[in-house]
Amino acid sequence: MQTGFRIEKSMLKVLKGLAEYLDMPLGDLVEGIVLHAFEGKAPFSPETIAKIDQLKEVYSLTLTSADAHKLKEEP
Repeated sequence: MQTGFRIEKSMLKVLKGLAEYLDMPLGDLVEGIVLHAFEGKAPFSPETIAKIDQLKEVYSLTLTSADAHKLKEEP
């Protein structure tokens, strides 16, 4: 099902870059992350986490899990 939701800009860029790196659609990547989270499992290998770290640097993503549920939408 297609849906629309808001997501922080640099986070989306990292997710899109990761989906490209993994050669999969963005929706499949997000579904996989969510399914792993629902089971309390880590969704990524150490190699993939290293790629995520590179992408975070490229796209200036400085948010961490400590920022979850604290982000405010800018008008």
